[in-house]
Amino acid sequence: MKPVNLPLRVINPATALLQHQTQLKACQLCPHMLRPVITCQPVLSPVILLGQAPGIHEAKVMQPFGWTAGKTLFQWFSSIGLAEAQFRERVYMAAVCRCFPGKNQKGSGDRVPSAEEISNCASWLDVELQLMQPHLLILVGKLAIQQFLSARKLEEVVGRVHQRQLAEKTVDLLPLPHPSGLSTWPHTEPGKTLLRQALQTLQEHPIWQQLVHAELKAG
Repeated sequence: MKPVNLPLRVINPATALLQHQTQLKACQLCPHMLRPVITCQPVLSPVILLGQAPGIHEAKVMQPFGWTAGKTLFQWFSSIGLAEAQFRERVYMAAVCRCFPGKNQKGSGDRVPSAEEISNCASWLDVELQLMQPHLLILVGKLAIQQFLSARKLEEVVGRVHQRQLAEKTVDLLPLPHPSGLSTWPHTEPGKTLLRQALQTLQEHPIWQQLVHAELKAG
């Protein structure tokens, strides 16, 4: 199943998003990907977080960043104003690929998705970008970053906001390193300093501030 292209103006975005996720969960385009498709809550948000792909354990909880790496990621976000539950309620969480790619048979870690698999899943993200028209895209990990920014090394892009034309509007892009425990980048220099700069930049972003203020008001 391929995603249905939505018109730029959707009469009922909430209903359209539910229909989109129903189609997404039924996707079987990539025979080497290990289902299930992992999706987030159907939240309409001005912020989209884009990860790389679910890990082997995400199917146990059926939500993005639902295991060890997620604990680290949400510690980062909690330090700048949004705890995990509030983040999941206010930010749409997507990924370069929405199914587990499987383990890398030639080494440690997970298999890197193929170009065809990435392209198949990009069509789902295109619909989400059109539907939500986000102001801010948080890119987590090198694979997610490389879908939008030309960078060979994380230090070339982490620590500041970039801008790109997406879904016919200018969108702010904020890259973050992957929170995997296998990565030493966030814990050594220059990664440690650049991660701190990136989180401070995110904390000061007006859209992030809106989310935090909305949470404080709701509380």
